[in-house]
Amino acid sequence: MNRLAVIFFCLFSLDQVVGQVSYTIPEEMVKGSLIGNIARDLGLETKRLISGKARIYTQDSDEYIELNRDRGVLLVKERIDRETLCRQTTPCALHFQVILENPMEFYSVTVQITDINDNAPMFEENKVEFKISESAVIGSKFVLERAVDLDVGINDLKRYELKPTDNFSLKLHNKADGKKIVEMVLQKPLDREKQEQISLVLTAVDGGEPQMSGTMQIDITVLDANDNAPVFTQPTYKATVIENSPKGTVVTTVTASDADQGSNGKVTYSITNRLDDVRKLFIVNKDNGEITLIGNIDFEQSRHFEVDVRASDDGGLTDSCKVMIDVQDVNDNKPEINIMSKSNVISEDAELNTVVTMINIVDKDTGENGKVQCSIGETVPFALKSSTNNFYSLVTDSDLDRERASDYNITVTCSDEGVPSLSSSVTLTLQISDVNDNPPVFERSSYEAYIVENNTPGLSIFTVKATDSDWNQNARVSYILEDSSVNGVPVSSYVSVSADSGVIHAVRSFDYEQIKDFQFRVKAQDGGSPPLSSNVTVKIMIQDQNDNAPQVLYPVQTGGSLVAEMVPRSADVGYLVTKVVAVDVDSGQNAWLSYKLQKATDRALFEVGLQNGEVRTIRQVTDKDAVKQRLTVIVEDNGQPSRSATVIVNVAVADSFPEVLSEFTDFTHDKEYNENLTFYLVLALAVVSFLFITCVVVIISVKIYRWRQSRILYHSNLPVIPYYPPRYSDTLGTGTLPHVYNYEVCRTTDSRKSDCKFGRAGSQNVLIMDPSSTGTMQRIQSEKSILDEPDSPLEV
Repeated sequence: MNRLAVIFFCLFSLDQVVGQVSYTIPEEMVKGSLIGNIARDLGLETKRLISGKARIYTQDSDEYIELNRDRGVLLVKERIDRETLCRQTTPCALHFQVILENPMEFYSVTVQITDINDNAPMFEENKVEFKISESAVIGSKFVLERAVDLDVGINDLKRYELKPTDNFSLKLHNKADGKKIVEMVLQKPLDREKQEQISLVLTAVDGGEPQMSGTMQIDITVLDANDNAPVFTQPTYKATVIENSPKGTVVTTVTASDADQGSNGKVTYSITNRLDDVRKLFIVNKDNGEITLIGNIDFEQSRHFEVDVRASDDGGLTDSCKVMIDVQDVNDNKPEINIMSKSNVISEDAELNTVVTMINIVDKDTGENGKVQCSIGETVPFALKSSTNNFYSLVTDSDLDRERASDYNITVTCSDEGVPSLSSSVTLTLQISDVNDNPPVFERSSYEAYIVENNTPGLSIFTVKATDSDWNQNARVSYILEDSSVNGVPVSSYVSVSADSGVIHAVRSFDYEQIKDFQFRVKAQDGGSPPLSSNVTVKIMIQDQNDNAPQVLYPVQTGGSLVAEMVPRSADVGYLVTKVVAVDVDSGQNAWLSYKLQKATDRALFEVGLQNGEVRTIRQVTDKDAVKQRLTVIVEDNGQPSRSATVIVNVAVADSFPEVLSEFTDFTHDKEYNENLTFYLVLALAVVSFLFITCVVVIISVKIYRWRQSRILYHSNLPVIPYYPPRYSDTLGTGTLPHVYNYEVCRTTDSRKSDCKFGRAGSQNVLIMDPSSTGTMQRIQSEKSILDEPDSPLEV
């Protein structure tokens, strides 16, 4: 088996490579026979065929050739019969394309099928009869049926043989198309009386090796004389018929005449074509020679017909002519759009001129009716480019953006140039795959949130939200708390961010009095590779809660000394006794303070300013008023719920210190008694413990002994009046405590006398009583040292 491979390569403006390879093989090769090494002939490696998923694309439904990608060769897939495939057409060839992907390429392949002598010449009928008058003149011609050999070339029909040749000889005439007219010529007069029936054998022989032949028997009946044969007006008629003409259309009329009279002059017409479709498409009226269409004419199947018409008289004489019928094409076929290769998905970052789909266009019409133009009507980022004749490639024409359009429905319309124009279209659906080209975007440029102090750790504060216009994993947003510090402390100890939902949680309980607001940054990061991110600033503001009670700054509540405010009995209405000073570390209305008199020895004597806490008299002080006045003032804030604090204000209603001392002594003794009682309870507990722990008892005994010694040295009934408090101004200008006194007291343990010095009066009368003192002290307003007066009444 000989094969011829001829390779042609052409480069075009597109990315794909187009080439042409041609092979020649004989018909009837067994299945699996080798045609050629396509990989070697195209200059490709076998692994390219495998990686490119090489395949054969053909417009026909029957596939005779297969591609072995592993070996890189073309093989016979089905038995090829040249006569079935091409009939009499030469040369006979199979045309197909080899398609490769990644990148897309295609190569045109032509496999030419050569003929072998596998068909013998055939006559449509094995037997034919003639009726010939005995008066037929020498040289009379009788047209015989032509044999048909399906083979072509050297294997086609070559010659005819007629036996025996006693009365007739064989004559052949060549036509313009190379076919032969077979005629039987009378070369010896017939004599019915000698031989009424004559039998001949016509043999057709081809030129193949080995030669093959076919035979037809000719039976001749000799009739009485009919010496004039029918004669056609012309040997060849020409006619034209439009394809798709309706049945019954008259194509043309042939005419023959016979000089005889009577039955010998009556001409009968018939079509003598054999082994083709002529008699299925045309019929001749036997009486008038009118040729009529009886079938469907398709230009794309047959463009030309030859009709052999025979005219016969009743005497058996005949004549023949040929009718050449040309079929005129009409635009009756739409362009056929064949998808050779197609990508369903393309990345949005694909480069320009990336081949998406390769298309082959076929229009079976000819001329202007077969010229096709294709286009895409929509405004899409794609273009349709012609690579070779009737081959188009759909390529990217501009940048793709999946976020703007995630898919495209591209309609390719192909129209021919016939009148009227016919068109066909196909819609290509193309998905755009995503790449990570969009960072997450927060809904706001910055966030502010509020949280009430004393919150529960883990409380959800609010949610930040970011969206990513990408798709799937590239659009999956994670939230990350960026590293920063608040007052030197990592922000992660204040808040946390849920990576999936963006919910911000409080890590600790906030205290408005320690921190009022802070800010941090949250990063939103997508799941692409590499990931993209964006940041946003979040500000958290702590809202105050009424969690702090007011704190009283003045008067100071001491555990040992008693502070009393002195009010002279001559004080008028509105006399400023003292001022309660308090603060609240909360803010806003939680720090708005109000002052109320909760309890008092005499409610009718004092009042407290609601806003300023000033304690004033509300009536004239009389002699009947008790010297010792005890006021309980409540300081309350404006929070919800409100919080409060109380302070006890001791007021001495007297004009002199001795009067005050005599009244407050009993009070101090009661207090001393309560403290002594506590002491003995502790001592009793220590004694009980002594029974169990000897060593501890010894230590406690030593401490008790030392403590008792210190008490003996410390014991004194002389009151102590230290310096207190700081000056403050009288806002109404009617206060009665305008002086401040500074005292120094020096005492001895045996004489119970003290050295005392005091400075200039300071506009404040404050009496401080030592609970251990049992004596009284009169107020002395003199800058002179008390030691310089020997008769000073300081000794009790």
